[in-house]
Amino acid sequence: MTEDEEGLQLLTADDDGEEQQGLFEHYRIVADAGQVPTRVDKFMQEHMQHTSRNRIQLAAQAGFVHVNERPVKSNYKVRPGDVVTLMLDRPHYDTTIEPEDIPLDIVYEDDQLMVINKPAGMVVHPGVGNFHGTLANAVAWHLRLLSTYDPNDPQVGLVHRIDKDTSGLLVVAKTPEAKSHLGRQFFDHDTHRSYNALVWGNLTEDEGRIEGNIGRDPRDRQRMEVFPPDSETGKPAVTHWRVMERYGYTTLVECRLETGRTHQIRAHMKHIGHPLFADEKYGGMEVLRGERTASYKAYIHNCFALCPRQVLHARTLGFVHPTTGRQMDFTSEWPQDMTALIDKWRNYLKGNNNTL
Repeated sequence: MTEDEEGLQLLTADDDGEEQQGLFEHYRIVADAGQVPTRVDKFMQEHMQHTSRNRIQLAAQAGFVHVNERPVKSNYKVRPGDVVTLMLDRPHYDTTIEPEDIPLDIVYEDDQLMVINKPAGMVVHPGVGNFHGTLANAVAWHLRLLSTYDPNDPQVGLVHRIDKDTSGLLVVAKTPEAKSHLGRQFFDHDTHRSYNALVWGNLTEDEGRIEGNIGRDPRDRQRMEVFPPDSETGKPAVTHWRVMERYGYTTLVECRLETGRTHQIRAHMKHIGHPLFADEKYGGMEVLRGERTASYKAYIHNCFALCPRQVLHARTLGFVHPTTGRQMDFTSEWPQDMTALIDKWRNYLKGNNNTL
């Protein structure tokens, strides 16, 4: 979910064609008497906020979209009186956000918003497999005495998201007006965001631009795939990158986002052949560049142990304050694991500068 997406989550399919057992109703829509025949995937997308048509199609393919208690395909035409349900193979969990006393690294706070430096390993919002210990729970505790802040009101709270194992800056809105104003800036790409990432390989250029639609990988629904910009699959995404430091077999880059798609930097960098270092989901937890010696392999595995997550940090965040109109710019230092890893690569480069 961002780098930012909500909606259907963890859609698991039975591809062997056997009848599924133990399905649970998650969503129900009854078509009104004036319903014009409409494809069920389009019909559901219109009624379910923050859910893409592609994810609904995947659900239908898995047998999770039912009409009048029978599974249907995406091209089924919904008619007046049809009862459309989303049936998943897990119970409907309660994702109510409860306050939890979890420390927060608050970079800035006023009566309208908070800027928080999130550590790697913390999920930003409750969801499947992570119902407690999230950033949203921590924010709810911090603001528990603020009578106007309801952590379960979607009109306040997190304005955008970053992945669990990505560290760095996030903004939280305390009021509906602030969230609306900030959300519009993110939607219009008026915010300024940059990430630092360590990627595999030595990029041939000093800077570049990656453009390609991002959508769910049909072979692995927990991963994103890059599709041609002119295709109808996925959502348009653009990432600008520039080299900060080169270490021979890896490169430290700065990435600036025009868009904020799920796993955008991770998917885009893999797409150009430079996956993020230690990013297991996108193939970065393998020895992709370098020597074949046992000592080099041991060195890389020590690096993985030092920073056992994708090396990605939301370094800067800039936006216009929703009430003062003042430009707000923030910078977050690298966390300890990333600093130690970069120092290790710098030292490696010094010791091998005659051969790299």
